[in-house]
Amino acid sequence: MLGRLSAVAGLVLAGVLALPGTALAKPKDLDVPVGTWLAARTHPAVQLTSVSYTADVAVPTPVANLDAIKSLTRRGIAAVQSGKISSDENSIYKWVVQQMAKEPGRYFSPGAPERVVEATAGGLCTGWWVTPDGYMVTAAHCVGQEETELARTFAAQALTKVNEKDAADLVADLGDIASDDEIVRTAAKIFQVWNADNIKIRNVKSSLSLLQSLPGGGVDKTAKAVPIELVAKGTVYPGKDVAILKANGQGNLPTVPLGQDSDVRVGDTLYISGFPGTVTQTSLFNLESKLDPAFTEGPYNAGRQTPEGVPYIQTQAPSYPGNSGGPVFSKDGNVIGILVGGLIQQDGGSTEGESFVLPVSVVREKLNEKNITSAESVTTKIYNEALDLFFANHYSEALPKFREVQALHPNHPYVAKYITDSQQAVTAGKDESSSPVLPWLLWGGGGLVALFVIGALAAAVRGRSRSKVSPSSFPPAPYGAQPGYPPPGQDRQYGQGQPGQLGQPGQPGQPGQPYGVSQHYRQRPPYPLPAAPEDRGAVSPQPSYGAPHQPPPYPPAQPQPGPGANTRIAGLEAELEQLRRTMGHRPPDQGR
Repeated sequence: MLGRLSAVAGLVLAGVLALPGTALAKPKDLDVPVGTWLAARTHPAVQLTSVSYTADVAVPTPVANLDAIKSLTRRGIAAVQSGKISSDENSIYKWVVQQMAKEPGRYFSPGAPERVVEATAGGLCTGWWVTPDGYMVTAAHCVGQEETELARTFAAQALTKVNEKDAADLVADLGDIASDDEIVRTAAKIFQVWNADNIKIRNVKSSLSLLQSLPGGGVDKTAKAVPIELVAKGTVYPGKDVAILKANGQGNLPTVPLGQDSDVRVGDTLYISGFPGTVTQTSLFNLESKLDPAFTEGPYNAGRQTPEGVPYIQTQAPSYPGNSGGPVFSKDGNVIGILVGGLIQQDGGSTEGESFVLPVSVVREKLNEKNITSAESVTTKIYNEALDLFFANHYSEALPKFREVQALHPNHPYVAKYITDSQQAVTAGKDESSSPVLPWLLWGGGGLVALFVIGALAAAVRGRSRSKVSPSSFPPAPYGAQPGYPPPGQDRQYGQGQPGQLGQPGQPGQPGQPYGVSQHYRQRPPYPLPAAPEDRGAVSPQPSYGAPHQPPPYPPAQPQPGPGANTRIAGLEAELEQLRRTMGHRPPDQGR
């Protein structure tokens, strides 16, 4: 008897263990490349950040230093006489302009009037959420520049017209050779340098923001600037180049987890996520694709240390201006550092093998200074579970979780596409979700039948037991007091746990690319999920959160002493076995 009951219990237990929401295979067991898995999980928390400046920019009028120019002329005559340059007028003027470009301050002096323009400048970088309520990490040089560096930024971005006018005046003074392209380019370089050296910046104002999508999902042209505040800032490279930001009024944001310095060592593959300026500043791509973070990888080459004693990681993973502030991950998906910069080539790319990463221990240190504790959000927990199901081709099981993510965080930039992709995969017959007998019964409309079989079996077992013991030891319980069921007419509520408190604070180069262009997780949340669109065959009935439990639709079985109990048990087992065989050949419910 015990053997037969164990077999029945095994069937029931197998069905319960296969219900949606149970433990999944580890990501390493999924047939998905590490980079693909990492990008899918971490992209939602990676944001494009912006620092903007407004100021009154003033530069004096350049006045030619006649004595210096006469001296240069004499040198030019000597160069012609010695055969170093050709004697034609064009060659002589070209040589003169080239010499001026080497030392603009020697040949021009500040004069009146002062030219003043209201200018804007700024840079784009990368940041990432570490708490559900809006704490973000980025690089210190991404949130503010020193006065000297800011002057260079304004000179490059705000003085274009002034530089062009000064260069045009010089070329015009040279007469007929103004059409020589090389002379024009060299003249422009003269005043780019000279005006930058003599620039004055007044009434500087700065603001920080990030780009987020509007409700509905998708990072596209609906993206809007969200103000963000500076909470803490370290010292720009070669110091501890990290900053903490805060976006107010946020909740349920996707987050990335912090790892430890010891998670990686030389030879391990590192993964960088961010927004390279080579993409955000080009006209070759539309806005939607520009606002999708890029993912690069490369080996951990070496550990380094600055003269100030600050540790850095050298990696061969490619990075570019604009990647600054971005998270760097281990293969397990934990942040092990922050991308600060690299040695830049003339084409804007980083020198191979020379991207530099500030270890995560420094990030944790800065977070601890402000008593900020990093935390995984409910959004991220459920989203990652859904992704694992999706990558395992369990699309109908992933759908309810993706919809739950959308309800938690309507601005989620990627979940809408995963919902669509999952629905299409189910329709195409690609779904490999498990469909054992018990889940089919419970989720497909056969709940009463299952409860009848299990309840009858339990009652028979109780009857068998009572025939062997004294009634005074186990008195028969009245119907309304049976374990697990309420009195007649009263429903027992389940799934009503208290929610975790959202919004708990979280724990623990190159300059920004210039413009030119412990959450407590509950399985059943108290909020309603959005109405699901027609799945056209999706096997993903959603659980009824907090729905009342119905008592069994039959009276309690009375104890039956004697051998009749064995006959009844055998009969029930036979019926259950027949039901199992029947349901095993019946296709699962394909949606309602």
